[in-house]
Amino acid sequence: MTINTGAPVVVGVDGSAAALDAVRVAAREAEYRQRPLRVVHAFVWPLTGAPLTPVPGAPVTAGLRNQADQYVAEAVDEARKVSPELRVTGVVVDGAPTPVLVDEAREAALMVLGHRGLGGFAGLLLGSVTVQVSARAQCPVLVVRGEPRADGPVVVGVDGSELSTEAIGFAFEEAARRDAPLVAVHAWLYPTPVGPGDILPLVYDLDVFGGEEERLLVESLAGFAERYPQVTVRHRLVRGSPGRVLVEESKEAQLVVVGAHGRGALGGLLLGSVSHAVLHHAHCPLVIVRRPRTS
Repeated sequence: MTINTGAPVVVGVDGSAAALDAVRVAAREAEYRQRPLRVVHAFVWPLTGAPLTPVPGAPVTAGLRNQADQYVAEAVDEARKVSPELRVTGVVVDGAPTPVLVDEAREAALMVLGHRGLGGFAGLLLGSVTVQVSARAQCPVLVVRGEPRADGPVVVGVDGSELSTEAIGFAFEEAARRDAPLVAVHAWLYPTPVGPGDILPLVYDLDVFGGEEERLLVESLAGFAERYPQVTVRHRLVRGSPGRVLVEESKEAQLVVVGAHGRGALGGLLLGSVSHAVLHHAHCPLVIVRRPRTS
């Protein structure tokens, strides 16, 4: 996918406090990137056949459609408080949240979502909408978790896969943009296959494989340090569960970046176990990189 130079940062809203947190983060991200911000509310009620206008005798602002418009207007106002000069537009799109946001992601530079929302389907946002959009979006997805902070490093998970390389590139860009150090984390429990058909030994020397895992980490970062000389990089090679290690690292981070799934993930899963664990348990905002970018 080619990211258009004029592509917006898109933020999904549903009227919840978590969505307004996401709007504030999205406004800052759009400002950093010098891109417009597009606020989107997925309006699912037309699909149910429920009346959209106020009942007789009710205020004209009481209809469901008016409420949806108010969600968007409130979010647009909040974004402009964060960045008064930012180009912000808001839209109500008929449809269920996941397909609407996945479609929006086709033309977005970045999708920003809160980690939970209102009742009904939004009450399951982390378990449904956020997970599904993170797994299917054609642009990076930033999920606002924890308390956004301006200090702390950018942390990136490294596993040697193609998506990991994309995540590393994204993380270097973010570290440079934020003037933050980068912590590159490679965690492993046992040898893992690099490609289809790889046969792993039944018995192996931990020291030998530890050296190979260290080489994988170093080689995965090769070239990026030269491209971003202003970024201070620290390597973290840990023998442990990658998901747990990244969640622990997130306690002191301002952002965690992971690929949607890597070499250890089952091909049939939309999100690998590592990205799924970080999505559910990170202590800071995180970005999930779904697929390679062509520009």
